[in-house]
Amino acid sequence: MGRRRKGDAVSGWLVLDKPHDMGSTTAVTRVRRLFNAQKAGHAGTLDPLATGVLPIALGEATKTVAHLVEADKAYRFTIEWGTTTASFDREGAITATSDVRPTREQVEAALPAFVGEIDQAPPAFSAIKVDGERAYDLAREGVEFELAARKVTIHDARVIDQPDADHVEIEIACGKGTYVRSIVRDLAVMLGACGHVSALRRAQVGPFDEDRAITLEFLEDLCQKGRGLEALLPVETALDDIPALAVTTEDAFRLSQGRAIVLLPRQVETLKACLTGGSRTVLATQGGQAVSICELRAGQLSPVRVFNL
Repeated sequence: MGRRRKGDAVSGWLVLDKPHDMGSTTAVTRVRRLFNAQKAGHAGTLDPLATGVLPIALGEATKTVAHLVEADKAYRFTIEWGTTTASFDREGAITATSDVRPTREQVEAALPAFVGEIDQAPPAFSAIKVDGERAYDLAREGVEFELAARKVTIHDARVIDQPDADHVEIEIACGKGTYVRSIVRDLAVMLGACGHVSALRRAQVGPFDEDRAITLEFLEDLCQKGRGLEALLPVETALDDIPALAVTTEDAFRLSQGRAIVLLPRQVETLKACLTGGSRTVLATQGGQAVSICELRAGQLSPVRVFNL
C-alpha cells in the first residue's frame, strides 16, 4: 500500500504577485501551508529581487507545470546607468563605473537588435549547472567559467519611460530561457555604458497575467475567512493554448485507467485543424473538467498525464 500524503487534496493554480525580497521556493511554501496542500510547485523561478506573476500549482495542477514553463513571458524592468555589477542587478558588487548616460532615443535605436531569435549568453549568476554545480554558487566563490550562448526569442522590446537621465524603463515579451540581466548587460556594452537591473517585474506567464495575480496578504486574509479556494483557478487554465476535446463518461474512465480511446474521423479532423507546430497534444475533458493530457496518434487519444480530480 502506498504511503498516504500529508495535507489536503487541493488542486488548482494560484497566481501570486510575488513580493520583493522573497524567493520563489519560500513563496511556494507559504502558499502550500495556507492551503495545507499535499503538493505544490511553481512555473518559472523569480529572483528575490523581482516582483510580479509567479504561478503556483497545487495538487493535480503540478502535472501541468512542464507545459507552462514553455509559455511566453512578459517583463518590465528598469536599467540604472552608471555602474555595472557582478550579477548585473542591484545586489551585486560594483565591477565598473561610467559617466555615459544613453538617451531614450539611443536605447530605442538599439533595442531592435534584441528582437527575434538571438544568441544570448546567460549571466554567471544563474541557476544553470556547470559540472554539477549551480553557476551562481561558482560565481560567488570567484570561480572563472563561461556559459555557452543559447538561442532565445524576444518577440517585442520597447522603452516605456525614462524618469531621469540615470534610469530607463523597458518592457519585453519573450520566450522561455530569456534572461533580462543578459539583455541589460549586452545593451550597455552596445551603448558603451555601464548599467544594471535596478527593478524587475514579471507581468505575464502564458495565460496568467497581473490582472489575475493576488498578493500574499490578500490570500492570507481569504484563507483566514475560510475562502481560500476562491483564489484558485482550474487545473486546465494552464492548458488553454492546446485544443480540448469533450469525451464521454465511458471514454473518460478508459483514459483515467491509462487506456487509449478511438476517435471518430470527424473528431480527428477537427483536432488536426487546431493543432499547430507539429504538436499532437490534446486535453480530454468531461463535464467541463480536465481528464487527461493526451497525444493524438493514428486516430486515437493516448493518455500522457491523467488527472485525479
